[in-house]
Amino acid sequence: MPGARPRRDPRPAPDSASDVIRWAVFSCVLVPVVLLWYGTSLAGAMGTALGLAAVTAACRVLLRRSERCAERCAAQRGGRHTREQTPVD
Repeated sequence: MPGARPRRDPRPAPDSASDVIRWAVFSCVLVPVVLLWYGTSLAGAMGTALGLAAVTAACRVLLRRSERCAERCAAQRGGRHTREQTPVD
């Protein structure tokens, strides 16, 4: 193609787990602030923050574990390819 240029520096794949964790941490801060703004007690807002932080930490552990398992399974299978041969047009 006349307008196509070869890519010189391929961009790394986005780390979606890190993005999810960043948004969760942001929510752990934002939700208690909003609760305080609307008149919830400080203890209630802090309890909510601790609960959200616990859920975020558990999700982070599960996401990282899942990523490691997926990488290990892909390495055992020789990458993303399966043993089946799929015809390509």
